[in-house]
Amino acid sequence: MTETGAVRTGPPGALARLPGRVPSLVADAALAAALFLLTLGPGRVADSTGFALQTALVLPLVWRRRAPRSAFGVIAAAALAQWLLGVQLPADAALLVALGTVTARAPYRSAWAAGLVAVAGAVLAAARWAPEGRFLASAAAMTAAVAASALLGANTRIRRAARAERLARLERDRDERERRAVEEERARIARELHDSVTHGLSVVVALADALGHARPADASAVTARIAETGRQALTDMRRALGLLQDAGTDAGPGDDRRSPPGIGQLGALCERMEAAGLVTRLRVDGEAAGVPAAAQLTVHRLVQESLTNVLRHAPQGTRAEVRVSCAPGAVTVEVTDDGRAAGTGRTGSAGAGLGLTGMRERAAAFGGVLEAGPRAGDGWRVFVRLDPGGAP
Repeated sequence: MTETGAVRTGPPGALARLPGRVPSLVADAALAAALFLLTLGPGRVADSTGFALQTALVLPLVWRRRAPRSAFGVIAAAALAQWLLGVQLPADAALLVALGTVTARAPYRSAWAAGLVAVAGAVLAAARWAPEGRFLASAAAMTAAVAASALLGANTRIRRAARAERLARLERDRDERERRAVEEERARIARELHDSVTHGLSVVVALADALGHARPADASAVTARIAETGRQALTDMRRALGLLQDAGTDAGPGDDRRSPPGIGQLGALCERMEAAGLVTRLRVDGEAAGVPAAAQLTVHRLVQESLTNVLRHAPQGTRAEVRVSCAPGAVTVEVTDDGRAAGTGRTGSAGAGLGLTGMRERAAAFGGVLEAGPRAGDGWRVFVRLDPGGAP
């Protein structure tokens, strides 16, 4: 049984500790056998008493790692019996091995106590067996051996503690990275929900307002637009939450729920904005096929949020223009409108909540810096240059 209070080493869990115990036990048994054989021979063990003491000194080394204090205690008791019987054996070196193990693995109080016992044993051995006139030299030499053994054990303890600290630090770093990844994922989902839901509701509200003034002949078309916009908002929300498993439920014609919206869907976005009352012109330069899907989603969301802000805060009759330029290594997005910037609350709204903050975070993910503010004349301008190759 492992001693209570001993320093536990190795990874937690019985299954994790088991692979390391068997080799340790074998190694300790081999050490005990080697020390027994090296100190056993003519002139060293004279009789059965000496053989018994030899065995008592060496055998406890087999369990020195599992029960370091017990092993040291048995060896120290055997050494004391040896001293009392006046039998001098080289196997006393087992006491130094046991001391190093106690210093490395047992609590500090036990290590200090074992050290004092070993020093006392060195002094007693020098007093009994040192040549005449060499007591001090013998005592000093054996005490130095005791100190060296204790220092080796202490060094082992320090290295083990440092290794455990490194492992703990690595685990903390891993947990921190996982926590940050979860937070970033939550923030990403929040941005997706904000963009899709805000845009969808803004368009639905604008269409509902238009429905009250629409002619009976146009009412069905406006109602269909409201339903289509609502379905698209639900699709975007499900995609953002990652809950959609298959395509086919409540989907409009040509709706692809598996792929996120990109530059190719900007035309449909502008059509929805026009249906809601915001005249929008779109211009796309360059080949969008070479832009990664994640960057295309960012472009789409930036344009969507910008047009949604125009729809919500600009006066009726405002016209918007979207320009997207795709070049090797860069994508630029510019959304402008000719509505009045002052007195509409656009600055406050754009700078609050998840709107402008989310747009800036999206742009920063691709090495871009968002510029948003009033134009020289009337209107508002949003501009950003993305580096698709700079995404993390």
